[in-house]
Amino acid sequence: MKKYFITGISTEVGKTVVSAIVTEALEADYWKPVQAGDLHYSDTDKVKALISNKKSVFHKNSFALKTPMSPHASAEIDGIQIKLDQIKEPKTKNDLVIEGAGGLFVPLNDSDTIFDLIKPSYKVIVVSRHYLGSINHTLLTVNALKEKGLDIGIIFSGKEHQTTEDIIEKMTGVPIIGRVDEEPYFDKNVIVEYAEEFKDKL
Repeated sequence: MKKYFITGISTEVGKTVVSAIVTEALEADYWKPVQAGDLHYSDTDKVKALISNKKSVFHKNSFALKTPMSPHASAEIDGIQIKLDQIKEPKTKNDLVIEGAGGLFVPLNDSDTIFDLIKPSYKVIVVSRHYLGSINHTLLTVNALKEKGLDIGIIFSGKEHQTTEDIIEKMTGVPIIGRVDEEPYFDKNVIVEYAEEFKDKL
């Protein structure tokens, strides 16, 4: 049984689409431990809508917060505190895809971050999207994961930027799983195509 943690170099870089692709490729279960905002159509709902296979199970968030902000701030608005011991990995015999919130160092409370949710047994997929500063953010993210001795892969998202992608590959030495292009739309068929493309590299 494999467990994949999907993180990004920032917010809005394509983690949810990548999570759907990996979930479909492995026919894995999906779990987003902390959802902040968009409860009417959460990331779990979005992934579920993009999955074709009948095997995947979609597990409940440990925390579903009302405001689209950093989890620590959103939790404060809701009058609660996020505690790590309340975030319990769902029990399943299937592969599991876990989607983080924002980047590695997004705070959950005054002392813990998303990084603290990543267990040594997880394979981590970093979603990197080109923008001014993205090389720095990608290298910082990968280096932090390396220091923890984790198994890492990178998926690029958005319009291709060859010089950026080349230097990230050279400087990190991390396997590149593939890239998700700037598609006109994402539906089940598009997700299946990427799932087939990435399957052997996961």
